Amino acid sequence: MVRTWIRDHNLTVKQSHEGVRILPFQLPTQSPWLNSIEPKWVHGKRNVVERDGVLSAHQLASRVCAYYGCSYEPHLTLSEKVS
Repeated sequence: MVRTWIRDHNLTVKQSHEGVRILPFQLPTQSPWLNSIEPKWVHGKRNVVERDGVLSAHQLASRVCAYYGCSYEPHLTLSEKVS
């Protein structure tokens, strides 16, 4: 679905001469050194998770925010069922 959308988007941009084309580049699945965010996730994970315990969603979110120095934002909720 994503590839189809990108292809359609790029065709529209090319025909209308307005907008920016999207050029996706696929990274190999087993090459974390090519993805610059991977070392940050590894260090964060080592400092946040418990080796022998399970954290609740709130505990995990609080620890992640404390480690990365960001403010905690409550999770979004939907007021009505969407399907």
